[in-house]
Amino acid sequence: MTREDELIQRIEQGDPCAVNELVALFYPDILRYCLCHAPDRSLAEDAAQETFLKAIRYFNRYTHKGKFKSFLYRIAANTCVDLHRKNRKTDIALEESAIEPAYFEPAFEAIRSDMAMKQLVNVLPKNQCEIVLLRFGQGLTMREIAETLHLPLRTVQSRLRSALKRLKTELCTTEAKTASQKEMSGDHKTHHKENRRKETRHEE
Repeated sequence: MTREDELIQRIEQGDPCAVNELVALFYPDILRYCLCHAPDRSLAEDAAQETFLKAIRYFNRYTHKGKFKSFLYRIAANTCVDLHRKNRKTDIALEESAIEPAYFEPAFEAIRSDMAMKQLVNVLPKNQCEIVLLRFGQGLTMREIAETLHLPLRTVQSRLRSALKRLKTELCTTEAKTASQKEMSGDHKTHHKENRRKETRHEE
């Protein structure tokens, strides 16, 4: 029996402490997911809390078959959609999204990484973006993603392959631009040094 199975069983038996333990078990993952879909950390925290409130509220409708994580992600996805409808704000920059309080949290580096991933996958169509975030941002298996998004497993696999191919192209393009800029910067510095040498000889 997994930790998840044990906690679900205790909740079904009426153990109130098991609810808090279940929330603690999954909260970091759900928060990270919400951070990838919310314009700022405050709204992400609201979405994560709302996700667990809904999960507890509708727990009597849930039949445990070892898929509670998928159940939570479906709720989180719907909650984040609702959040966007209520808060139609433009995505803020990466620097702004990592607001000051996050610097004092142990998970800050992971959160910053998640926000970087969010910016990276913004080039993808929405149906591919969600799969990449769940696979690499949340560590879900392909089967769990299929269950979360209510998609056939083959569809998830196909979209992920297409997404990775596009991301690879985008990264190669970005690297090429960066290399070109560095080369231009190097040529400029060399030219500047050469001019300085000529000026020095002239002064002598």
